[in-house]
Amino acid sequence: MVKEIERAGIPVAHMCTVVPISVTVGANRIVPTVAIPYPLGDPNLPPGDEKELRHKLVRSALKALCTEVEEQTVF
Repeated sequence: MVKEIERAGIPVAHMCTVVPISVTVGANRIVPTVAIPYPLGDPNLPPGDEKELRHKLVRSALKALCTEVEEQTVF
């Protein structure tokens, strides 16, 4: 689905916990996340630290969306 959305001219940032799978499916902009049960957070962190972790991941995804890529890129 990621490739079809990109083909329509809409950039996609694929946030994932297992980068090799994203590479296999052909995602162009890959943003590694934390862990399979909690891809965008870590419940073991204090609330303020978890919020900063989430902001960091979202900022990375936004950077990926704003970056022109010619081949698969891991951010």
